Amino acid sequence: METKTGPDEETLYVDTDDAERGSDGPFFVVYRTPDRERRWGYYCGNCESFLTAMDSMGRIKCTDCGNFKKPDEWDAAHE
Repeated sequence: METKTGPDEETLYVDTDDAERGSDGPFFVVYRTPDRERRWGYYCGNCESFLTAMDSMGRIKCTDCGNFKKPDEWDAAHE
């Protein structure tokens, strides 16, 4: 795991072994503690940003560079 300084100067832990495939780069899982007990969110591997969002369908998007992960389950009725 890599230690990074996140928003509000908080120390966060990026798990480079646990990632979701994005359109432009991976999204790495981020934890608040090095023991992986308190999950924080995702880190964009494309632009190295913590500014990511996830919706109820599992879609992840980086608000800085536009990197995105398609939803885990997709139904045309949602479009």
